[in-house]
Amino acid sequence: MEPFTFFYVLIVEKHKKGMLGMKQKYLSIITAWLFIVSIIMPMSALAADNNSQNAINEKLGVPIVVYGANLSEEEKAVVKDALQVDKDPEVDEITVSGEDLVKYISASNPSSRMYSSAKITREEKGKGLIISIVTPDNITQVTSEMYANAMLTAGIEDATVEIAAPKAVTGHSALVGIYKAYEVKTGETLDTERTDVANEELSVATQIAENANISDEQIAELLTGIKQQIAELNPATKEEVEQIVVDQLAKLNIELSEQDRQILVDLMNRISQLDIDFSKLSDQLSDLATTFQDKYGELLQDEGFWNGVKDFFNKLIDTVSSWFK
Repeated sequence: MEPFTFFYVLIVEKHKKGMLGMKQKYLSIITAWLFIVSIIMPMSALAADNNSQNAINEKLGVPIVVYGANLSEEEKAVVKDALQVDKDPEVDEITVSGEDLVKYISASNPSSRMYSSAKITREEKGKGLIISIVTPDNITQVTSEMYANAMLTAGIEDATVEIAAPKAVTGHSALVGIYKAYEVKTGETLDTERTDVANEELSVATQIAENANISDEQIAELLTGIKQQIAELNPATKEEVEQIVVDQLAKLNIELSEQDRQILVDLMNRISQLDIDFSKLSDQLSDLATTFQDKYGELLQDEGFWNGVKDFFNKLIDTVSSWFK
């Protein structure tokens, strides 16, 4: 039964049980009806919007889901549920293994165990990167901002990426899965020098955040600020890169150990030598979307929250019904 029909029948049936003789009750009916309509209309619009979003994109292709090779069948089912794979009309599915790790990251271990997984949806040019970690409790080190920075370094743009793991993992292997999925989906070949540097960037970011006891937002802001300065100033020497790093650390009032500072300088010097269009960095980072997902993603998956919503509307219907008794 359609929502409008349901509430109309509810009101008519309750009205049949007794004539309403008071103007105040008529006003209550009108108020209730307007309130219900104000709720239903946005919900109907949202449903229509969801149908549009779930339509198969014949230009860019369907989402691609990449699973860590070491997932058990039960763990894979958990990941599929977290990534809402069944809600897409069609998806392509692949697996990422330690062999892929060796392809994209030098001096890596082909026997590494891969658990973190991802769903990648290509977007129109200029859309940017929208990253969400849908199992935040299970990705313990890498944040959405760190993924975004590393992906841009690797040369990945304009995509919506959702990341999940069935148990607590650092989250590093998801990046390799994203590389593989991006190549499969676009037919492009990523520069392995860039993917290798991107992995180093991810490791340095997590290391500095832990050692310096600074927030994920601060490390993301630091990396982005340094890259933007490299783009604007085009440093020709390692000493110039080092000055950019020193200036950004001072600007953000971040203190690092000499070892961590040198690691950061070495990384940024390596990045400065890559063929990267840093001017796209700010446009490609979708801060609003990633912040919303980080803060509210867990709430939206909270069964208790949605049960509370259900109880609210049940009570609302009971209350409206009582006005007609």
